[in-house]
Amino acid sequence: PGASPDSVEREVINRVEKALQGIAGVYQTRSTASEGLARVIMVFNFGKNMVEAADEVRNAIASVRHKLPVEIREPVLFRVDPAAQPIMQLALSSTQQSHAEISRLAEDQLADRFRAINGVATVNVSGALRRELSVLLHAGKLREYNISVTEVVAALRAQNATAPVGMVRGQLENQSIRLIGRIESPAEFERIVVRRRGNEVVRLGQLASVQDGFAELSGLSVRSGHPNVAMSITRTREASTVSVADEIRAQVVEISKTLPAGTKLEVVQDGGRAASNSLDNVIHALVFGAGLTVLVVYLFLNSWRSTLITALSLPTSVIAAFIAVWLCGFTLNFMSLLGLSLAIGVLIDDAIVVRENIVRHMERGSERRRAALEGTAEIGLAVTATTMSIVAVFVPVAFMPGVSGEWFRPFGLTVVASVLVSLLISFTLDPMLSAYWGDPPGFQHAPRRGLSRWLARFNVWFDHQADRYGKVIAWALHHRRWMFFFTVASLVAALALQVKFGGTSFLPTSDQDTVAIEVRTPSSSSLEYARLKMEAAGALARTLPEVKATNSYVNASGGRIYVDIGEGKERKRSSPAIAKELRSLVARLVGAEYVVLDDLSGGAQKPVQIRFSGPDIRRLQELTGEFMEKMKSVKGAVDIGLSEQDPQDELRIELDRGLANALGISAADAAQALRVAFAGVEVGDWVDPAGETRDVSVRLHPSDRVDASNIERLPIAVSGSNQIVPLEQIATISLGKGPSQIQHVDGKRMITVSANAQGRASGEVTADAMKLARAMNFPPGYGLELAGASRDQQEVFREMAIALVMGVALMYLILVMQFGSFTAPVPVMLSLLFTPIGVVLALLVTRGTLNLMSFIGVIMLMGLVAKNAILLLDAARTRERAGMDREEALMEAG
Repeated sequence: PGASPDSVEREVINRVEKALQGIAGVYQTRSTASEGLARVIMVFNFGKNMVEAADEVRNAIASVRHKLPVEIREPVLFRVDPAAQPIMQLALSSTQQSHAEISRLAEDQLADRFRAINGVATVNVSGALRRELSVLLHAGKLREYNISVTEVVAALRAQNATAPVGMVRGQLENQSIRLIGRIESPAEFERIVVRRRGNEVVRLGQLASVQDGFAELSGLSVRSGHPNVAMSITRTREASTVSVADEIRAQVVEISKTLPAGTKLEVVQDGGRAASNSLDNVIHALVFGAGLTVLVVYLFLNSWRSTLITALSLPTSVIAAFIAVWLCGFTLNFMSLLGLSLAIGVLIDDAIVVRENIVRHMERGSERRRAALEGTAEIGLAVTATTMSIVAVFVPVAFMPGVSGEWFRPFGLTVVASVLVSLLISFTLDPMLSAYWGDPPGFQHAPRRGLSRWLARFNVWFDHQADRYGKVIAWALHHRRWMFFFTVASLVAALALQVKFGGTSFLPTSDQDTVAIEVRTPSSSSLEYARLKMEAAGALARTLPEVKATNSYVNASGGRIYVDIGEGKERKRSSPAIAKELRSLVARLVGAEYVVLDDLSGGAQKPVQIRFSGPDIRRLQELTGEFMEKMKSVKGAVDIGLSEQDPQDELRIELDRGLANALGISAADAAQALRVAFAGVEVGDWVDPAGETRDVSVRLHPSDRVDASNIERLPIAVSGSNQIVPLEQIATISLGKGPSQIQHVDGKRMITVSANAQGRASGEVTADAMKLARAMNFPPGYGLELAGASRDQQEVFREMAIALVMGVALMYLILVMQFGSFTAPVPVMLSLLFTPIGVVLALLVTRGTLNLMSFIGVIMLMGLVAKNAILLLDAARTRERAGMDREEALMEAG
């Protein structure tokens, strides 16, 4: 505790990283050394047994435990669960009760009520005052009585204890013996004897103030300028976000009825409602798509029986997909519903093709049963091949490796299951209903009335357009070279437009209910300084008309402000537009670094991140400083910053080892005395008369900790004697600067340069920044790589591209089996090459980017293009085998 970041790096991080190098299956190791804290995060390759991994890490740490400083607390190993993100943030505030009272209410009562909810994993309370018995030493009294802080600690630990000391064993019964040495009141603490020399007795009350109070706050929670106590709630992995959030909301309503007057409990961030809204949007799109599909079918078939027969494939396929999702162990989440919403038009496609062919046979004079048998058999192979083409492109997506595969598996398998079921239904249910419940004979020639008459006129008009389309096909067949050059030119032009005007990003920009302001204060600032700087930004944010409230989480180095701007339907401007104005407002503030984040998905990080790594931190600082200056020229790059904080002021104490050793004082003795005096140390606990257990801590009085001269005169005990020497006698104290935080990636020091993208796609900004970075001269041992969302985008796009290529290859093999030829499927495969034309045009018209969601659309489009091409090719080959000329067969099929 209290060690500087470079000491933590040297004494802990480096040794632990070296011990962890022998563990197999590690994707990346990230380490952070900050004041008094070492954090090592190991990311394993997907598929690694995490129980075994935990054992390997535990054993590796145990192997170097004896090399770590004796003062460190026992290392804590825990598994980071990406799903264990807070689903709800609550704020408890009061106009009549003190902060101490609402802190006690939150920790002793409310937190337990929320923990009792089924599906809640943890409830973390922040910004609360924690009860503590504080022993505040007076530096002047320590010097007056010539007593060191270590003597005080030893006396407290020795005289405030309860322990079992043995057992009395009788002939018929045994009785345990327990020594009760607990102190009952603060006054008794003051009477503890710290030193006894002859008749001189020095008690704790002569050296310190003993206060039954509160521990010093390390962080604050503030809502719209008013302090509160925050509660952050996470769910278990198995629980549903929406259902758990609903129960928490209901519990908030019940608790609010019992709170004292002037006290209120508010939901300030609701991940459950956000998840529910996302699901609702997908469900609405699913229902709307299904309804629109049925209307289009009725528009062209002009028969409510035919429409109903084909439409029955929708609910049956969806229900079957739900069963498949359940059998695979998935939940009905955003990805599985997204798969259904994209596949909804495809689900009815097979039924339409089968039904249309059955109707065509009936129009030729076949009775319904015969038409159903012959019509289904005639196109059975082609329909199967078209459906399998959809399966072919989505199976590789469902089985992508790594985390991407886990994320897309519900999506891919939902699409595959639903289209396979729709194929089964189109070959069973649809022919059966067509045979026994189809339109009566002569239906197509019967007189029409009302809406049916208008639809008949529409179909007549559409048939005329089809005749004109036939002429277009004829012209194209007679001008093959022109069509070839025109198509290739269109493809080249589309790709050129995408390179020039298009962009890429990891996720599409969406209108969100919250905008965040990241605040970083100078590394040597206090908690109060950080609060003032954050409140200045919060006050500016609240001047915007859309802002409902601000919620700030403050620590000594800054913190984050969440700006509640309400739902999109309640305001005229989008969240990116509001963020842009907010960015210009906070740019006027000084004394801290302010970064506005308008996209809080993916951990609310800046989308552009480039990581520099190398052995020497000073050279890294030079490289990143040079790169930041160059990055200012990149169009669209704003809020450019570093992951490293400014160097912090520090007092450097250089021990005179020769003199200290001569006096019998070790570096550990001096370090322990300083740590107790300034960082504080817990020496036990105390149970108050009400039965509440509180920690007992020892440190210098706050008034003594603001004066650096007290460090020089701090009394240090000489081992094995009653002699005390001031620190200045054995050490030289100077003022300097040191790193506030040191970060490693895979054992190398690293600094990340990050930026937001404004007015351009984040992928374009990242590409331009990487060009500048690669043009720099790097010494041997130094390098750079993408980080954060930029790296995730690169990896996911690469995996999806591989899955797409595998899907196309699988589709080709299916077509080879259908047509019995290696060359026959070539026209279908060539048609896939020209799908980018429509994709680029759509993205340019809608001002969209090529992102994860549009990539999914491209995969679906590939399947649909192949499906249509297969039907056309199969129809043309069938007619050609029947004796038609190839040109005539192609025109008839088209």
